[in-house]
Amino acid sequence: MMRSVALRKAKNLLMTALMVAATLSVLVPLVFIFVHIVKMGLSSVNLDFFTQIPKPTGETGGGMANGMVGSAVMIAMASLIGLPIGIFGAIYLAEYGGSRISTVIRFAADVLSGIPSIITGMVAYTLLVVPMKGFSALAGAVALAMIMIPIVLRTTEEQLKMVPGTLREASLALGVPLWRTSLKVTLRSAMTGVMTGILLSVARVAGETAPLLFTALGNQFWSRKLTEPMAAMPLQIFNFAISPYEDWHRLAWAGALVLVTVMFSLSLAARYFGRSRQEG
Repeated sequence: MMRSVALRKAKNLLMTALMVAATLSVLVPLVFIFVHIVKMGLSSVNLDFFTQIPKPTGETGGGMANGMVGSAVMIAMASLIGLPIGIFGAIYLAEYGGSRISTVIRFAADVLSGIPSIITGMVAYTLLVVPMKGFSALAGAVALAMIMIPIVLRTTEEQLKMVPGTLREASLALGVPLWRTSLKVTLRSAMTGVMTGILLSVARVAGETAPLLFTALGNQFWSRKLTEPMAAMPLQIFNFAISPYEDWHRLAWAGALVLVTVMFSLSLAARYFGRSRQEG
């Protein structure tokens, strides 16, 4: 009996040690990366970084103001394209999930979410850049929207499924049409969880570089049209990091710090909405 208890304790201790080791194997590289980015980029983050565009080659100083604005514009456009498609598609799957086409849609969304982002950029290049005969912010937004759609669709569907069926039944019993019940009752009840999916999708596309290389291309100056190349922070970080100029390396680290901070903030916001959903 004592031997059996000692054996169980030993197994428990071993598994606890393995779980702690696995946790540390994830946390240690993450902390190292974050600390290194802060160390390299913090000294280069100043007012000029947020208010100026990159200086010409050979000159010191400048910033990534055009890249931050360009990223915000393309993410906003991608949200306008991708979020309605993802949310309305999720409503269809939640309300009419038993049909054969629903299975096809779910499978397609799962496959699309697993496709490398560079392939998405190549598709957007073929569909938009080639016919338009030029790179553009619009093509970049479409590429980012293609990445957002499956994330929003699947997360929103799961949140809608968690809404109690009694709410739908009560609304339908009062004579409210199904489409209005889906929008006013079901979707509103799951809005906190839907916001989690939206924030996660935005955080995902905020750091994408490969699709923009094939679509938006980048711009050293301000872009005034959506049909012309536009700067984006991930593109500027990539271009500056592979350049031979030390000052551009400094700007790349500063941009990496700002981008990581934004993505970290979005992830925290998504976690907050997710926790609010569980507590509610």
